[in-house]
Amino acid sequence: MWNPLSPSHGRFSRRDVLGSAVVAGASALARSALPAGQSEPGRKGEGKAVRGRIKQSIAFWCFNSAGEKWDLARTCQVAKELSCPSVELVAPKDWPVLKKHGLVCAMSPNGMPAPPFVRGWNNPKYHEELIARTTEAIEACAAAGFPNVIAFTGYKWRDAEDPKSGEIGRDEGAKNAIAGLKKIVGHAEKKGVTICLEHLNTRDDSHPMKGHPGYQGDDLDWVVGIIRAVGSPRLRLLFDVYHVQVMHGDVIRRIEQQKDLIGHVHVAGNPGRGELDDRQEINYPPIMWKLLDIGYSGYVGQEFIPTREPLAGLREAVRLCDV
Repeated sequence: MWNPLSPSHGRFSRRDVLGSAVVAGASALARSALPAGQSEPGRKGEGKAVRGRIKQSIAFWCFNSAGEKWDLARTCQVAKELSCPSVELVAPKDWPVLKKHGLVCAMSPNGMPAPPFVRGWNNPKYHEELIARTTEAIEACAAAGFPNVIAFTGYKWRDAEDPKSGEIGRDEGAKNAIAGLKKIVGHAEKKGVTICLEHLNTRDDSHPMKGHPGYQGDDLDWVVGIIRAVGSPRLRLLFDVYHVQVMHGDVIRRIEQQKDLIGHVHVAGNPGRGELDDRQEINYPPIMWKLLDIGYSGYVGQEFIPTREPLAGLREAVRLCDV
């Protein structure tokens, strides 16, 4: 076996290797000393999406619930400044603000009471309410010309808010979700609006929006199985890179495997659902290139929870995804 420290090896000396290690260590130290959000010298920039091959969207709740707490008008101003054509997860009553700024809502809420991912399609107890509220959301999207409505499998408990109420089994939950979604997807087809079913992680219990212990749709293949069983072009997968990374990893291969089903994409850093900077583990530019490779033409929603000045982190995230 080749040993770079061996004196008999002609290509490198011990001094060469140790010298390289010192240089590498100094480089790493200099990198760690950079301000948060500046991954290397000379990359400050404005963070504007100048290429536009990836259509980027800003998730309103992230920037309305942390840091400066931007209102919708401020979020729209930032979206325009960064050349992001959408602010998403905005209630239909507030869509006139988006229209005023020339923006779309790339992903509409489903109208369920907060938190909307608790009562889902895996539980027939909530089907009547889900059908009514999702119908309203589809109608609103069709009237506004907006593309998508979000959907969730729901928590696995028979009373979604009560873990002591007993669990709905995986097979039963899938069967219920398929039956319920089949009741609404025909309306989505008629209106030209897509329902996007989201996979969420159950591993992170540190924060109510970083992970969702109890959510039944934490296995991507299980969620995909429901979508394929319904078999409609108007039911797609909301592929959240952060949640997929937490539960499964192997993100680029999974994008390839589900390329015919992806209707919307969310991004955030891991661990912690923070910024897309060099202090988290997901390398986003190759993921964006993969989306382009598979012909994805939908939106990529910036859905991270700011841990520092929101605009600086958002500019960096937009730049990283603007491949």
